[in-house]
Amino acid sequence: MKIHFVGIGGIGLSGLARYMKKRGCEISGSDIAETKLTKQLRNEGIEVNIPHSASNIKKPDLVVHTAVAKPDNPELVEAKNRGIKVLSRRGFLPYVVNDKKVLAVCGAHGKSTTSAMLASIVKDSDAIIGAESKDFGSNMRYKNSEYLVFEADESDGSFVDTNPYIAVVTNTEPEHMEFYNHDLDLFYSHYKEFLKKAPIRIANADDEFIKKLDFNIKKVSIKDAKNIRFEIIEGKPKTIFEYKNYEFEVYGFGEHLVLDALLAIEAASELMDMGEIQKNIKKYQGIKKRFDVLKHNEDFILIDDYGHHPTEIKATLHSARIYAKLNGIDKITAIWQPHKYSRTIDNLEAFVECFNEADELVILPVWEAGEEKIDIDFEKYFSKHSPSFADRVYVDGNNIMLSKSGKIFKHIDEGLVIGFGAGDITYQLRGVI
Repeated sequence: MKIHFVGIGGIGLSGLARYMKKRGCEISGSDIAETKLTKQLRNEGIEVNIPHSASNIKKPDLVVHTAVAKPDNPELVEAKNRGIKVLSRRGFLPYVVNDKKVLAVCGAHGKSTTSAMLASIVKDSDAIIGAESKDFGSNMRYKNSEYLVFEADESDGSFVDTNPYIAVVTNTEPEHMEFYNHDLDLFYSHYKEFLKKAPIRIANADDEFIKKLDFNIKKVSIKDAKNIRFEIIEGKPKTIFEYKNYEFEVYGFGEHLVLDALLAIEAASELMDMGEIQKNIKKYQGIKKRFDVLKHNEDFILIDDYGHHPTEIKATLHSARIYAKLNGIDKITAIWQPHKYSRTIDNLEAFVECFNEADELVILPVWEAGEEKIDIDFEKYFSKHSPSFADRVYVDGNNIMLSKSGKIFKHIDEGLVIGFGAGDITYQLRGVI
């Protein structure tokens, strides 16, 4: 089959494209701008065209598009005019998952980490996750296995279509409510449907919605873990804990990682024994853009984190404080690129509070993600943090430079600096753009 992916440069669609190429399909794609990921796809033998154009539609059997693609996208218009089958990412999922035993992981927070941990534990499984695992250096791994570790997406409701064999829910905090018409009953009904579709169900016992469910679910709590501690082992941050008479060691800092690990351990325990899980989870070396330590010197640490919701940011900042203390560093600077106006407005009070453990806050322009601009008075709402406002960040060695109106106005060359956001801040911190 020849499949063309519109929006192939996104972390979700690129994983599907890579996976289908390994399964023998002829893959092409397009996106709005060139990125490191689109270049990687070309290096893997996938034809990628920039930008979108009707001429990119050659002779595919099927066109698959990202959820954010507009109906007037020239490639979608061309495909429909020519009678070529067009599917959304959600509509395409049956082509990927229907012949697999899917270990599907969903939730507002922690699903990428839990999926990556599970893929490292079940080392011979196929995997498609929403981040780049440092274990296998990609967001996709193909082993031609009967098992597929799959990060299931609740943002468009598609997690209910993932054919779950083992359903894992990290939490059910309301997110992407615009898709659910801001209807909590509709939102939670999707989680219930997702769980009920799976023969095996594992979920966060401390989640308020999960507590109310009375059908058969294996519920796991962070309280089940004993002797949680944080250490730097061979220069790497590690969280260590005991569970069911075994000691586990996972990459990263934070109690939230313990819960992610417990969910992955319980899911894997349906397929293998605890001794093998204990050994394999050490292969997990974190995921790109999640507490991703880019630079580490005696008096300067730079970390990139994908956190774009206040719950995530608060937990990660706390982990950063622990990490800084173990490295003899006192000051933490948070650089935040708000992601989407809707998310920022819906969670404004929580965003103000989530930066309390930062000594200094830098706020970048909102990453619009296709939304119409809305004026938000960040200076007013975040006044207690006395934030700096920058247009972008430049990195030169151990020197972070803040720029506004084309001029550098501040240098940061000591302490722990951590960037938050799901936009292009990750590339700014890496000096790619």
